[in-house]
Amino acid sequence: MKVSLQRKNKAVHFEASSELSSIKVNIDGSDAIGGEGKGVRPMELVLMALGSCSVFDLTTILQKQRQEIEDIQVEIQGDRREEVPNIFTKIHINFFLKGKIDEVKAQKAAELAVKKYCSVHDMLAAGGVDITYSLTFKA
Repeated sequence: MKVSLQRKNKAVHFEASSELSSIKVNIDGSDAIGGEGKGVRPMELVLMALGSCSVFDLTTILQKQRQEIEDIQVEIQGDRREEVPNIFTKIHINFFLKGKIDEVKAQKAAELAVKKYCSVHDMLAAGGVDITYSLTFKA
């Protein structure tokens, strides 16, 4: 897998692309280093990667279990340490599920999705990040 970043201005706005797709992602830094709010920050991308990896797997497992997913959303909250580098120390993933979904099956599916199948989880956890998750069922 290969990605590339192309500088878009004289500051820290870059456009990322991958050899696997034609989609572009805008990335920018904080105001402190010249960022202009033209893209997501790198650490936001880490949370987005964890959330998307987990929810893709959760969705696939629930579908294989013949659960009827009407809607699925994810919120990820990350806590970072104060000293540099400001790495994540704790991350919590909350899945919001709506549909005809058996709660016991969903809990088992989430366990598998987050802890077994999500590669991003394994990389972060190997680095000492405490990752938890929860499910919220919407009517």
